[in-house]
Amino acid sequence: MLEHAAGQPWIYPVLLVFFFIDGFATILPSETAIVGLSALSLHHGQPNLWILGITALIGAMAGDNMAYLLGRKIGLDRWKWMRRPKVKKMFAWAQYELGKRGAVLIFTARYIPWGRVAVNYVAGQTGFRHRTFFWLDAFACVTWVGYSIGVGLLAGQWVHNNPLLGVGIAVAFAVVLGFVVDHALRWWHKYLERKDAAAAAMEVDAQDEKETARIPDAG
Repeated sequence: MLEHAAGQPWIYPVLLVFFFIDGFATILPSETAIVGLSALSLHHGQPNLWILGITALIGAMAGDNMAYLLGRKIGLDRWKWMRRPKVKKMFAWAQYELGKRGAVLIFTARYIPWGRVAVNYVAGQTGFRHRTFFWLDAFACVTWVGYSIGVGLLAGQWVHNNPLLGVGIAVAFAVVLGFVVDHALRWWHKYLERKDAAAAAMEVDAQDEKETARIPDAG
């Protein structure tokens, strides 16, 4: 069924909706879809990788920008799922990071499923310039599509006689690699947060020293 569906023209509009929803809801595993289909394309030539890549790019960008517009329109606490502690914590993290290094965050968050949704919502809610967001997100989506297709092709080459096994290996490889990338990016952002905190503490200490120097000696 998977091999048959991969060669049908209707798979592209379905995938377009798939990638679009994942941009603002993260209830569908878009990385798994593009990696698995890329591995299958390696053996059968279907789906067409160029059309798959363009479909994923358009869907991902549309979903990200929908999240941005929803953040601007409804804020960050209207729906019940937004008020969950884990989600609120993610929103708070995105708001802090977006204020410190917006361009870097928008790019790297594309590789963190919940992270990208939080960043896109917060970008809209805080009034981050939409034109800037659009182009940063476009660049991030292009690299994400290339990365995902590349993972699928690389893993799919390990099995030559069983394309479906190649799909399974590609998906498993993508999950493990995604876990590593996710945690690496989270660690990097936490490292940057610690550097910001240390710099702020040094600035406070320097200010205290200046204020102390201004106080005349009581003796």
